[in-house]
Amino acid sequence: MKAVLLAGGLGTRLREETDLRPKPMIQIGNRPILWHIMKNLANQGITDFIIATGYKAEVIKDFFVNYETVTKDVTVTLGDRNSLVVHGNHDEADWTVTVAYTGDLTNTGGRVLSVAKYLDEEPFFLTYGDGLADVSLPALLQTHAEHGKAATISTMQPMSRFGVIDFDNSGNVSEFREKPRLDGWINIGFMILEPRALGYFTEDCVLESGPLADMAKAGQLAAYRHEGFWQPMDTYRESTLLNELWASGEAPWKNW
Repeated sequence: MKAVLLAGGLGTRLREETDLRPKPMIQIGNRPILWHIMKNLANQGITDFIIATGYKAEVIKDFFVNYETVTKDVTVTLGDRNSLVVHGNHDEADWTVTVAYTGDLTNTGGRVLSVAKYLDEEPFFLTYGDGLADVSLPALLQTHAEHGKAATISTMQPMSRFGVIDFDNSGNVSEFREKPRLDGWINIGFMILEPRALGYFTEDCVLESGPLADMAKAGQLAAYRHEGFWQPMDTYRESTLLNELWASGEAPWKNW
């Protein structure tokens, strides 16, 4: 199975970081968040990646083209271009990474359609390049197989950003609840799509309001309920939170 990673957005809410690099290249610890997503998937059996880039695509391309020299110690004799020695090995030697430029302003659904030429006639995994989770790929695949739909999305009940107070009509407070889960379910962006799902895509479509909504209307969209960890990185506060989790040694998405 191949994984398509959407990594082309502008990241305007993280402007202090994204003036220099695309949001998926913002670091958690000493690696880009995009790498963390890929590492999690690789340890669940997906090692063939297609990265749909846009804004500052060259930063992502350079990272993977020069992966060994970026991530390992090197020795070079200046003046001898053939003298480069990379010290040590890395666990990502079996990854296949296709970095595809899909336009600076292309919508998310259009980016998927742009990289369809790199897919085969098998189901593929799709996610955004700016969120981390401990979604079980085998469980997601099982749900997808059981429903037999064109696509399956991972959903969860998000945590409230604030504590909640319960009180009656007279104003008597009965309970404080610290950041409870909300009642509704949201798409957290970890998806399995059949090749036939691409028939719902157009060049200018937005993924959720276009093909996913159309598949839902056609009865071709299933939901997998995720009860674990998920955290997007849309703001500086969320970037700090993910870095704190990584530094603690208890990052929920780390399965390696």
